[in-house]
Amino acid sequence: MVGRTAGLSHKPSMAQNPYYNGPASDHFDGTRFFLEGGAPDKSRGDLWRLMRTPRAAWPAAVANPPSALPQDRVSGDALRVTSIGHASVLIQTRGLNILVDPVWSTRASPFRLFGPKRASAPGIAIGDLPKLDAILITHNHYDHLDLRTLDVLRRQNPCRIITALGNDTIIKRHDKRFAVEAYDWDDKVALSSDVTVTLVPTHHWSARWLNDRRMALWTGFVLETPDGPIYHIGDTAYPDGAIFRAIPQRFGRPRLAIIPIGAYEPRWFMKDAHVEPAESLRIFEDTQAHYALAHHWGTFQLTAEAIDDPPRRLAAALAASTIAPDRFRVQSPGSAFDVPVAEG
Repeated sequence: MVGRTAGLSHKPSMAQNPYYNGPASDHFDGTRFFLEGGAPDKSRGDLWRLMRTPRAAWPAAVANPPSALPQDRVSGDALRVTSIGHASVLIQTRGLNILVDPVWSTRASPFRLFGPKRASAPGIAIGDLPKLDAILITHNHYDHLDLRTLDVLRRQNPCRIITALGNDTIIKRHDKRFAVEAYDWDDKVALSSDVTVTLVPTHHWSARWLNDRRMALWTGFVLETPDGPIYHIGDTAYPDGAIFRAIPQRFGRPRLAIIPIGAYEPRWFMKDAHVEPAESLRIFEDTQAHYALAHHWGTFQLTAEAIDDPPRRLAAALAASTIAPDRFRVQSPGSAFDVPVAEG
């Protein structure tokens, strides 16, 4: 398990955790979760300064290129990953259909009329999804845990939901009928006879409101398959990169790493929660992944950079490296990446 961090105070606070009641551990102080190397929580003054930061103008709407309907299943050693938009991806491997962080709502917000609004429609209509075997949810921010979308999926496409500690309470309080399972970092869960998923740390945080910061756990996922690991990183900062270098040592070289590239400006605020594209490329190198797919950009304006800044900056970082550009894929919503079988 991960060790204690010098950057955060871990004395249990007087606040009561509404989501999780469990024993203290090396990353839970009895009230809040933490990770070694995590930065101190931002203050209200920091938030006020952020609100006053100028932002690039985003278009109100961006048209997605035409896309084909997803296949019902893939078989053998095929691996197909379809981008829905923002952090939502459909992973098809070894006969399984796995949906990560599904958000089909118009806004990433607790409110229907306020909050970040979609600039691009979901790349696949929710009714066109194939039969799902599992939904993975990385953390409870509204651009990743969307209860309205989960309501639709439960009615039309019910399946088990795998998430990190505390997020199950949020989902179950909304509707007890969800088949949600919550796990800790390092827990391994069988999805089929030959595919498992392990929860792994990221440098991030959680909150649904102003008074519940870090009271539910956040996570990345490593899918282990006969054809190599698939590493899906939720939101993360970089710090020293140790958690990313640990992935190939523990699981082997990923066949694919799904890496965030957006929501990073201004850096004085966002560097402790989100990577910028040069850091995304460092993660790709640290994990020794054969291929990478970008996510977390171009859908909701959460931060100050322009809508097309993440792919442009990633392209510049790739051009300055020795990595072939086609190994780190950026694709529009609805596009599918048929990942080559890893060799060596």
